[in-house]
Amino acid sequence: MAEQKEKLFSEFEPVSTEAWVAKITADLKGAPFEKKLVWKTGEGFNANPFYRLEDLEGLKTTTSLPGEFPYVRGVKKDNEWLVRQDIEVSCCKAANEKALDILNKGVSSLGFVIKGDDVNAENIATLLNGICPECVELNFSTCLCKAAKLIAILGEYFASKGVDAAKCKGSINYDPFKKPLIKGHKNENWVENAKAVLDAAKALPAYKVLAVNAYQLNNAGAYIYQELGFALAWGNELIAKLTEAGYTVDEVAKRIKFNFGISSNYFMEIAKFRAARWLWAEIVAAYKPACQCACKMAAHAQTSRWNMTVYDAHVNLLRSQTETMSAAIAGVDSITVLPFDETFETPDEFSERIARNQQLLLKEESHFDKVVDPSAGSYTVEMFTNSIADVAWKLFLETEEKGGFGAMANAGEIQAAVNASNVARHKAVATRRESLLGTNQFPNFTEVAAAKIKKEEGSCCCDGAAQNHCENEGVAKLDFARGASEFEKLRLATEKAEKAPKVFMLTIGNLAMRLARSQFSCNFFACAGYKTIDNLGFDTVEAGVEAAVEAGADIVVLCSSDDEYAEYAPAAFKALNGRALFVVAGAPACMEDLKAQGIDQFINVKSNVLETLQAFSTKLGIK
Repeated sequence: MAEQKEKLFSEFEPVSTEAWVAKITADLKGAPFEKKLVWKTGEGFNANPFYRLEDLEGLKTTTSLPGEFPYVRGVKKDNEWLVRQDIEVSCCKAANEKALDILNKGVSSLGFVIKGDDVNAENIATLLNGICPECVELNFSTCLCKAAKLIAILGEYFASKGVDAAKCKGSINYDPFKKPLIKGHKNENWVENAKAVLDAAKALPAYKVLAVNAYQLNNAGAYIYQELGFALAWGNELIAKLTEAGYTVDEVAKRIKFNFGISSNYFMEIAKFRAARWLWAEIVAAYKPACQCACKMAAHAQTSRWNMTVYDAHVNLLRSQTETMSAAIAGVDSITVLPFDETFETPDEFSERIARNQQLLLKEESHFDKVVDPSAGSYTVEMFTNSIADVAWKLFLETEEKGGFGAMANAGEIQAAVNASNVARHKAVATRRESLLGTNQFPNFTEVAAAKIKKEEGSCCCDGAAQNHCENEGVAKLDFARGASEFEKLRLATEKAEKAPKVFMLTIGNLAMRLARSQFSCNFFACAGYKTIDNLGFDTVEAGVEAAVEAGADIVVLCSSDDEYAEYAPAAFKALNGRALFVVAGAPACMEDLKAQGIDQFINVKSNVLETLQAFSTKLGIK
């Protein structure tokens, strides 16, 4: 049989980028390509609507292999990751029983959050009874001052059980910058405590005992490039200060664990983890380690708290699922999926089970663990990897020029930068430039949530332990206000009001426009928990007004076409005669003429939804 040498589709002429752009521009019918299709990200660079092979020419990320320096495509040659679940320890026996139970339900990594006062040999023995430390990754979070003691107790416990400590993998969440970032306390003399932790860790050679808790930045609303850039500076600070103290770079770098957050920015998050491994490898390599393996990043990932919501809480499952997929595809070492109800109550057995199964579905049903770096070669992911690496690296260099991560954290500058992003993102949520499904877009009209809120959220979020009364010593703290928090406050106020406002859609005129605008307006006002009354249409504005008054409407929204507003709006406003607030849906050309007649309320896609609704609640007497 003759050998087939022709390439598939060789009879088709290649299409150039210029030809594609020309075709797209023609289809846009004169609308600017840059304005309509180029995505202006919050990461410091713009994303094109499409990329081509030619865009990848010369990129370093496309030449490396999995398990090889600089580890863009992973630090190992498989894509296995550990399914982690954290347990907040109030009773060691109960925590042990829970751990043994969930180990039989798919968990392969345990996290224990234990109070400093409870760190003693007896409690640790009770906590780990029946758990094989060689078979399960064990992670511990406790008070900074008890970290070295905890390590020593673990070393003695493992020795007493006759296990090989070199085969025991896990981590101690020793994070010296938790104080300035979370509590507002400066921590300028952390090196001595870190040295004690490193020295104690000789008994646990495979344990990571220095933590870069970048997920805290994520939970505080940081952009992706900030989380990565500051995380790199954070890790570098640990290496720089501890090598100055006499340790080798290998001794320090191999002990660092990066704990990242994962936002819902799907492709950007995949790129973030790939860029993180690459840049970290280059940083460690600059210290000239004895073994190149010291350049490998140990990365744990946790789904975001920032975009979790109280209302329509099951949508949290959708957000956390795409987040988990991003981390799994990107090749992290372990993942924690936060239960969907974590923001308003202590997660129960059901929500914890669902959180575990979100990962197990990706493993057992979708086989994400069977393919190494499945996103490799994607033009978009490769370009995003390089773009995020560029902006994160610039931030890393800027941080180093200002004295390093520690100096900036103790001066409150890291916190100020992240909090500024939080404010910007809250504004984006308020104006719907950033969507939170079920909160600022497509809310569940009939849902009430006050009764299901069983725990108070504080401004602090300290490794799973509630610490809502941190004293500030003049250093700014990270602000953990979630993206939905202001909408939720507004909607809860509506629930507590004596009567929920009624919003009546006065639909008239052009069929397509009145239906579209009534749907938009119902969605708009439901974000504040107002009751909306939609209608198919009225023959006259007078009929619509009388129906609205009969329905007991507090707000009447005129829904029609721009061309018809010049006639309908003044007539409806006059007929209503102050019996309810009057609103026009849209931004018609006759807006200024209508304002001159006293019509001053308009809602449209450019409205600040949150501020507009807050103003309406104030007018309606809702506090």
